[in-house]
Formats: sequence, structure tokens, C-alpha cells
Amino acid sequence: MLSTVPNLRVSEAAALLGVSDDTVRRWIDQGRLPSTQENGRMAVEGQALAAFAQQLAETPEPGATAAASARNRMRGIVTRVLKDGVMAQVEMQAGPFRVVSLMSREAADELGLEPGVVAVASIKSTHVVVEIPEA
Repeated sequence: MLSTVPNLRVSEAAALLGVSDDTVRRWIDQGRLPSTQENGRMAVEGQALAAFAQQLAETPEPGATAAASARNRMRGIVTRVLKDGVMAQVEMQAGPFRVVSLMSREAADELGLEPGVVAVASIKSTHVVVEIPEA
């Protein structure tokens, strides 16, 4: 089994949330995101970051995007894991994107997936819809 929930550097937390390091520091200073000290540096506990990512994950407006397509590999943080006897549903937040994966419980257990764990979602699909919003 892989290691448990990590503490993340401010830069790692920012990359996972899709914001700047300064934004994460500002949220910490405002008390919106709890922090800890690790080796003399500010860090964010993985579970706290997962909970905060879910709060930020309100469905964003598409905004003024001219054209976009998500990459096939998205680094993010696990926000929720539901397991039954055979299957597991794993939810991740990768920047502004919520990714949900269904896998065997055995695979989820072997990977040590739980809220706060950093993971990479590799997406392979034969049916992907790409949209370009009106200007």
C-alpha cells in the first residue's frame, strides 16, 4: 500500500486548485485554508485541501473561453471515496474539474485512495464532447 495522506507545499496546493501560490497564501492568511509548518515551510494537509477543493468546486461558469479541451492526464486531489464489497467510486478535484472514476475496491485499496491523496486521472474515452461557447 502506498503512503497515506501527505502534507503539500503551497505551490503543490496551488497547482492542484488551479490558482497561484499567492492566492493559496492569501486564503491561509484569511483563515479560509488551514496550514501547518513542515521543515520550516508552510504546508497544507491533504485532507484539508480536499475539503477546501470541494467547497471551491461549485460548477464554474464557462467564462470567456474561446476554445479549450481538457488534457488526457489531470493531476488532482482525491476528495471522496465510496466503497462497497466489490466496487469503489473515487472523486477527484483537478483544478476546476471534478473527475469521478469507478474501479474495483481492490484497486482503490492497493492505491491507498482516500480524501487528500494526490493522484493522476488518465482519461481514455471514445466519446468526448468538446464545446466552444458563443462569444
